[in-house]
Amino acid sequence: MSIRDWIIPKEYIFFDIFEKLADTTTEAARLLVDLVDDYTDIESKVKEIKKLEHQGDSLAHHAYAELNRSFITPLEPVEISRLTTALDDILDFIDSTARKMQNYGIEETDKYMKEFAKIIYFSALEVAIAVREIRSLKNPKILEQKCIEINRLENLADDVLAHAFKDLFSSEDAIQIIKLKDIYESLEQATDRSEDAANVLADIAIRYS
Repeated sequence: MSIRDWIIPKEYIFFDIFEKLADTTTEAARLLVDLVDDYTDIESKVKEIKKLEHQGDSLAHHAYAELNRSFITPLEPVEISRLTTALDDILDFIDSTARKMQNYGIEETDKYMKEFAKIIYFSALEVAIAVREIRSLKNPKILEQKCIEINRLENLADDVLAHAFKDLFSSEDAIQIIKLKDIYESLEQATDRSEDAANVLADIAIRYS
């Protein structure tokens, strides 16, 4: 054990929380893909996503509590706070989207929802890999590469949103337009939060490169 490990052994708590939060987000994203690809047993699937969202909230609260009581932290306190918030927000938007689909009485999913869900899932996977890199920061280049990929996926989501809106606004069903616009925007927001997480991780990579 190094002197640094002996002085601040609790530093690993934050990395443990980040990894658990990222894994919870990835699982929620996987369930979202399952929901939109196989739009059956909706209530049960939405409840499973909600359970994961609650777990994410608990992990986020744990991170904030540890941050408030820690004198020395392994990362800058603002980085810990921003990363925790971004990871928790991804979960929140996944949960929000699933509940909107149920509450709005969406009868079937479309190609845009499926494309968004896959982008969210792949983004979550990249975030989870990147989060594990900050524990040791032995290879900041890997972290940088993951952040670039997350940003690419977010740009792809922007394109999907543009195409979705183009098709949507050609409809004459005003109520359906309102419902789907809200769902599409919620899905796109999940990818924005993945990019927020990537931006924090990129800042960390730059400091240690």
